[in-house]
Amino acid sequence: MHQPLLIEIGIEELPAIPFLRELPHLLSKWNTLLQKYRMESPFELFYTPRRLVLLSQAFPLEQPELKEALFGPPLEIAFKEGAPTKAAESFAAKCGVSVSELGSATKEGKEVLFYSKTSAGESAKRLLPLMIEEWIASLNFGKSMRWGSLHENFIRPVRWLGIMHGENLIPATLFGISSQKLTYVHRIDSFEPQPYEDIASFLALLAQKGVILDPKVRREKILQEIRDIEEREGVSVELDTDLLEEVVAITEYPTALLGHFEARFLELPPEVIITSMKENQRYFALYQGDKLYNGFIVVSNARSQNAKLIVQGNEKVLRARLSDALFFYQNDLKNGLLTERLQEVTFVEGLGSMAQKSERETKIALYLFDLYASKLFASSPKNQEELRTLMQEAATLAKADLMSETVYEFTELQGTIGYYLGKALGKDPLVYEALKEQYLPKGEDSELPSSPFSAILALAHRLDNLMGLFSLGRIPTGSKDPFALRRAASGVLRIVWKQKIPLDLSIVLPELAPLYKPFALKELEGFILERIESLLSTNASFIRAVAMGGERNLLFVGEKIEALSALLSSSEGKSLSTTFKRVANITKGMDMGDLPEIKPEWLECEEEKRLFAEFNQVSQATHPSALEELSALLKLKEPLDQFFDHVLINCDNTLLKKNRQALIAHIYQAFLHIADIKEISL
Repeated sequence: MHQPLLIEIGIEELPAIPFLRELPHLLSKWNTLLQKYRMESPFELFYTPRRLVLLSQAFPLEQPELKEALFGPPLEIAFKEGAPTKAAESFAAKCGVSVSELGSATKEGKEVLFYSKTSAGESAKRLLPLMIEEWIASLNFGKSMRWGSLHENFIRPVRWLGIMHGENLIPATLFGISSQKLTYVHRIDSFEPQPYEDIASFLALLAQKGVILDPKVRREKILQEIRDIEEREGVSVELDTDLLEEVVAITEYPTALLGHFEARFLELPPEVIITSMKENQRYFALYQGDKLYNGFIVVSNARSQNAKLIVQGNEKVLRARLSDALFFYQNDLKNGLLTERLQEVTFVEGLGSMAQKSERETKIALYLFDLYASKLFASSPKNQEELRTLMQEAATLAKADLMSETVYEFTELQGTIGYYLGKALGKDPLVYEALKEQYLPKGEDSELPSSPFSAILALAHRLDNLMGLFSLGRIPTGSKDPFALRRAASGVLRIVWKQKIPLDLSIVLPELAPLYKPFALKELEGFILERIESLLSTNASFIRAVAMGGERNLLFVGEKIEALSALLSSSEGKSLSTTFKRVANITKGMDMGDLPEIKPEWLECEEEKRLFAEFNQVSQATHPSALEELSALLKLKEPLDQFFDHVLINCDNTLLKKNRQALIAHIYQAFLHIADIKEISL
């Protein structure tokens, strides 16, 4: 038999960001407990900033009966001369019965002791308090707190608890709070606990008293009111989805309201205004056309008839923040991009000041420019000497905005403020664009530097972070990565692939190594290559195969992985892999760096002559891409299969044997240019 179940855990206001991080796991963790306790039933999760609610329309009154089949030792071991042995007695004790109550059954062809028992299910009344306590303990919001005299901790103090199964209150205690038929409504309506009789009256009470329990309904209310404002005012909203989810999480009865700020503040960079509104006040920015509008949308949680007062209060707060920001920015415009004070700021203990970091990044940027300029800037209207001068200027100024008053106030706008200051100073567009894009990408799905020029500065920033911190032994372990080096390595890969920069780690890292204390460069190579697996949704063995093949040019690594994925992920892939793995196995123990020549005159069989001829044709051809090279090599499958079927490699004639081994080894060596095929698993 089933009845509706309501679980409400009342909490002091939840901090939105840590709560939203754990939110995707809340229901799945509860469902795991339902399986563990054999109480499976459909549930919905609702929340407001002051409560977590689990609701089921059909929750069982008790667990189903548990039928267990227990198998014991073979009869020949269980009994000796008709008397039970220790083995039989131990099995009987495990089953909770006497030996005489045991039966027998056939298992795996043997007669063994057997016992079947049925256990009655526990009641929901007894299990629910245990399940709720275990569920709360499983939730991970990061930081938690203790209150009163309690030893337990949670994200915020729990203030009330209600568990209704049908019309019955389930007795339970959580953090010293006993379950009651009481809840709290919107504070505008009442600060006092409100009684209810059953689940239906609970839901009706919240709806009547200003609590929209369903976050989906709150979200749609906000979106509809935003759409109404857009249509009425002729503006458009920059709908930040993260901000929307945060606003949904901190409101019980949201109302979207339009506010304004003085047009004079539009002198500020749009990012400053948007950051101030979003980060500090949780406002949505507004646009007219493609330009920022001097207005905003605030989502209020107050159920007030006087919306004008709420808007005026928010306008006053924002005015003060934007006044400060404008003062800082105007000072920065007067001062320009100053690098002198960078020496006063420590980058990382052991790596010197920000000025020293800037010097290293300048050297790295110029080295990369000199290495790749002919490839990356062949079609540029500027000559390479002019571009190199601009690169030096961009790298020298890259960290200057860290000392600006605006970045001091809005740290997340480093680079962006450099862009605006560089633009105001009349710098070349390549320079100020590079200043803005040096920190891109900022995350897995973030945008990338838009030009090769910006990409070089962004690579210099990341390579200095990686090499500098590796030289200090600050290598990420487990989930700990305080300096975001995994993100830096992923950024290097994404930039290289986007801008087609043939960055070869085996060349670049040794050249840059003198800028740092000695460290194992191979370890950093491996660290960067490991990040490929998190970036590409392909067979992980393809990635390992390319790495084991010795390729360290990151651009070519990506192309070779794509080639393997394209040609071996098909239905024929396993057959192809099997043939070429045989090639790899035959060459075990051979020195691939010093292979003997293939002697055509020692080829006897038609199959080996054909294989040599077709391999010779492949090896002498020019292949514009890894895909075409691999495709040509894979066409050797049929002659290879014929060779393996009809030619004895390890024959008695030593000269023929060595020549055949050399032929196969040269084919394997050609594959190594793409990947080590023996590492591939399909």
